[in-house]
Amino acid sequence: MIERIILIVLDSVGIGYLPDADKYNDLESNTLGNIAAQIPNLKLKNLSKLGLGNIDGIKGFKYDSTALGCYGKALEQSPGKDTTTGHWEIGGIILDKPFPTFPNGFPEVLISNINNKIGVNTIGNEVASGTEIINRLGDEHVKTGYPIIYTSADSVLQIAAHEEIIPTDRLYEICKICREILIDEFAVGRVIARPFIGSSRSYTRTHNRKDFSLKPIANTFLDIISSRNMNVMAVGKIEDIFAGRGITEAVHTKNNLEGIEKTMEYMQKSSKGLIFTNLVDFDMLYGHRNDVHGYANALVEFDNGLAQIINEMKESDMLIITADHGCDPTTESTDHSREYIPIIAYGHSLKSNINIGTRNTFADIGATVLDFLGMPIEISGASFKSLIYKGDK
Repeated sequence: MIERIILIVLDSVGIGYLPDADKYNDLESNTLGNIAAQIPNLKLKNLSKLGLGNIDGIKGFKYDSTALGCYGKALEQSPGKDTTTGHWEIGGIILDKPFPTFPNGFPEVLISNINNKIGVNTIGNEVASGTEIINRLGDEHVKTGYPIIYTSADSVLQIAAHEEIIPTDRLYEICKICREILIDEFAVGRVIARPFIGSSRSYTRTHNRKDFSLKPIANTFLDIISSRNMNVMAVGKIEDIFAGRGITEAVHTKNNLEGIEKTMEYMQKSSKGLIFTNLVDFDMLYGHRNDVHGYANALVEFDNGLAQIINEMKESDMLIITADHGCDPTTESTDHSREYIPIIAYGHSLKSNINIGTRNTFADIGATVLDFLGMPIEISGASFKSLIYKGDK
């Protein structure tokens, strides 16, 4: 029987635009497929062994009749294409309206309120790339001490500050204050601290990013698992995305390699429940910067680490690999894209080469996790356990 599930989100590794992608200007997006088209020698041998190339409609990877895993894809029911929406839907929450976005910057009344609450003026307040805005406004920030506020196509308010001007603890405090202010029509999905270092024209962001998310509006599979005295071990920014709810232990990471290492460290513990990992480099370092080769290299890096994860698995473990949205580095846009997400499942107790088809919602993943752990499916979503499980011996 399955006693523990390792759920890994490859942040932004979408596999093709959704039927409603025209509403989001994403009709050309296919993150994984378009990367494979531009990098024709891209080989993801371990993902392919599990069935990556067998997913309906996948581009760039060959079908394997001896695939060891189960595979499929899912479409998103919630409106939007951001991190919080995608992860919450995986966890069983389907939103009926998107988180608010601010394509023209935030209203002055809100900025004035923020300035009053944090006790200092701010600069920026525009839609911008994080790396671009710190190099453009970094000198003014260093001179004045004013934090830089900016946003993107996603539902975020980001605050950048030089670590020598505003220490990270103070920046986090400012973000917490903003999180409390951003309610009702201003309730963005995340407030993100973006510390940076360096000097004029060569500022660089550090690994001390921290996300301050809205608290989930309903119970997720994490709440259900932890309430029944099982472990929910979060790796990467999972703890931030769910505002700590339903999580029993967490570790934050600096990059994908550390995320893989910390996942395996949790796997080496004798535990039952869920290990939930987010690997953010695909999105943060490469998708948003339209770095096709960097993205491809990160995929190969994960694929190599996947072999180690598989070797670490116990008889009672199950592995699920998925994503939360797309972020196609081959398109002109540097924003997230509205895409299908892959679902790949593997374990000693699972069948081989099983196509679970196209799932109607990301929430089917959360429902399946609960089903395998013997817990009530008190969330949105339908389990696909019956399709892939060999059964108890």
